[in-house]
Amino acid sequence: MCSDPIRELRTIANLYAESIHIVVRKNSGIRSVNDLVGKRVSLDEPGSGTLIDAEIVLNEYGISKDDIEVEYMKPDLAIKRIQDNKLDAFFIVAGYPARAVSELTASTGAYLIPIDGPEAARLVSRHRFFSIDTIPKGVYSGVSDTQTVSVGAQWLVPSTVDTELIYQITKALWNQNSRKLLDNGHVKGKSIRLETALDGIAVPLHAGAKQFYDEIGMSVE
Repeated sequence: MCSDPIRELRTIANLYAESIHIVVRKNSGIRSVNDLVGKRVSLDEPGSGTLIDAEIVLNEYGISKDDIEVEYMKPDLAIKRIQDNKLDAFFIVAGYPARAVSELTASTGAYLIPIDGPEAARLVSRHRFFSIDTIPKGVYSGVSDTQTVSVGAQWLVPSTVDTELIYQITKALWNQNSRKLLDNGHVKGKSIRLETALDGIAVPLHAGAKQFYDEIGMSVE
C-alpha cells in the first residue's frame, strides 16, 4: 500500500453509496461483529479498499487480525469456501444488491451481521468518509433490515485530462438522457443524483467538472 499521497487525482462526481457487507455462513453462530473472534474471516485481497475498510471496522470493535483466522480472497472464492464449510465470514463493499451475496443467500443461505451501536457511531465520527446505512429487508433472500456503514463511490480522473473533455463528460452525466439510463439500469443507478454529486468530496474537483457545477450554481469548498 502506497504511503505517499497521490496529488494528481481529481473528482468528477460522487455517485452512490457502497455498503459494507459482513456475510456469514448460515450455521456459523455469528450474529455480531464481536462473534467474529476466533472465526475464519476473509478481508478481501491485499491492496484492496475492502481490506482497509474491514480493518477499520474491526479495530473500532477492538478486534485485531490476531483475534481471527484471517483469509485474503475475493468474494467469488470466499463463497465457494463458505459452501465447503472452510470459511465462516467475508467482507464485501458494494452497492446492493451485490451479485455474489445474492447468489449465496439464494442457494446455500447466509446472513448479514450489523455494524451498529456506539462502535458504528464512533466509526462515522472518526472517519468522515463513512456514513450510517441500512441494507433493506428483501434485498437478499432471507435477510432482514441490516444496519451497516457505507462509503461513497466517486468518479476520479487524473488532473491532466483535458478540461473541456471533463466538462462535457460531467454535463453528459447529468443529462436527462443519462437520467433515463441510470433509472432503468442497476438499482443503484437511481441513487446517482445531481443533488448528491458533491457529497463527501475530499479529492478536489477537476477543473472541467468545477466549471459545470459553477455554471449551474453548485459549489464545494
